Amino acid sequence: MAVATVTIDGMTVQVPAGTTVLDAARSIGIKIPALCYDPDLSSVGACRICVVEIEGSRNLPASCVTACTDGMVVRTDTPAVAEARKAILELLIANHPLDCMTCEKSGTCLLQKYCYEYGVSSSPFQGDRHEFAIDDDNPFYVRDMNKCILCGRCIRACEEIVGRSVLDFSYRGFNTKAGPFMDTPIRDSDCVYCGSCIAVCPVGALEEKKMIGKGRPWEVEKVRTTCPYCGTGCVFDLNVKDGRIIGVTSTDGDVNGRFLCVKGRFGYQFVQSGDRLKTPLIKKNGEFKEATWAEALNLIAGKFKETKEKYGSDAFGALSSARCSNEENYLLDKFTRAVIGTNNIDHCARL
Repeated sequence: MAVATVTIDGMTVQVPAGTTVLDAARSIGIKIPALCYDPDLSSVGACRICVVEIEGSRNLPASCVTACTDGMVVRTDTPAVAEARKAILELLIANHPLDCMTCEKSGTCLLQKYCYEYGVSSSPFQGDRHEFAIDDDNPFYVRDMNKCILCGRCIRACEEIVGRSVLDFSYRGFNTKAGPFMDTPIRDSDCVYCGSCIAVCPVGALEEKKMIGKGRPWEVEKVRTTCPYCGTGCVFDLNVKDGRIIGVTSTDGDVNGRFLCVKGRFGYQFVQSGDRLKTPLIKKNGEFKEATWAEALNLIAGKFKETKEKYGSDAFGALSSARCSNEENYLLDKFTRAVIGTNNIDHCARL
């Protein structure tokens, strides 16, 4: 494999040929700010905040789309680089709502983070401001295009990860928007509500509707767990505040990365449903009565034994669930075939 030896801020590193300057820098712990860049998506070099100085270059190239070459010397934190990044941030917030005190993304917004790091609290550039209508006429999330920075992450996630290509840029110049074809509302598009766009959005343009007003990021406990809906094994973070789940956010799962389906991301309300059973129920005199687990299991075992003795093993059938783990389904299979003695077992996924 061809390698390139590069020097970044005085540190020398060898990387595979074709590695971007941004990835090479991050591999040795040097942080370069980036808004449009996402490691799971193609790089487009749109936001330009990741610019660096490269010896021999006439300008400040975007590090996310600049490949390392052998002998390259890079500086990531010079006065010229800092000045360029600050100017870019000032341009970005020139028409960006500065409602950080009430914005749901406060504390996790990358634009807010970089403005803090570069001391940008206002913009010297004055002009028209967007007054886009907020699109919240769907069950799952809110789109506030006034906060969109046109990084294109949502567009690339929809095309490259989900394969739907529902989103793209509409209009031109100052009026450019990211959204469905012909700038239609999300509810009228082919969106499957997987929320992948929410997972990659670096600002407050996309927010899960049911999490709004439920708690700040620093008030929330993240509990990593596995999605219960199917056997894929997707991983995500439950956001828990005051002992209650307020939402699901992405983590870096081995199976799914940061991406989920609509059920995994938005279908968590059943956990706290008042209709969930909290104890076994046994029907007595036509009515269900609460029972202990010992009573319930003894009753089940007795009925199984009675049925098998009276009608034979094939009178028994088992239907397993995708919500169970592979190990639980394996145990049910063994129980059905080895203990009961029948092959009458199937799976709900076949429905």
